[in-house]
Amino acid sequence: MTQLPDRAVKDFESGFSCSQAVLAAFSQSLGMDRETALKIAQPFGGGMAQRGETCGAVTGAYMALGLKHGRTRAEDAQARDKTYALMREFIERFTAAYGSLQCRSLLGFRLDDPDEHARAEEAGLFRDLCPRLVSSAVEIVEDLLSSE
Repeated sequence: MTQLPDRAVKDFESGFSCSQAVLAAFSQSLGMDRETALKIAQPFGGGMAQRGETCGAVTGAYMALGLKHGRTRAEDAQARDKTYALMREFIERFTAAYGSLQCRSLLGFRLDDPDEHARAEEAGLFRDLCPRLVSSAVEIVEDLLSSE
């Protein structure tokens, strides 16, 4: 493996969201400048705007896989199918490791509730759990892309 997981964790720890950290780790190697990746991925942090839906590390991974294989012509069923197959494999691996794709389930708190957000922070989840989720998401995507 490369240094991408460490780079993504460093970005997360410096204040970027999980979705930003994951997508930015792959952006330049997949033809997107870092600034654009950070902007596109911003709304997905905290499980979609801190709503606790799909984990931002997961959505960042989805965007990276789409950036690599997503179709650009409506009739390109092969690209669509390849992207979905990789996403399903990602989902299987991430869920096997963490039991869920949902931010609220992974953290055990609702980030859109200020009191629960504060409790998640007090519990050290953003310091301990989230960096592992970011690192794992990058490792899985990296493995999927390298095994093609």
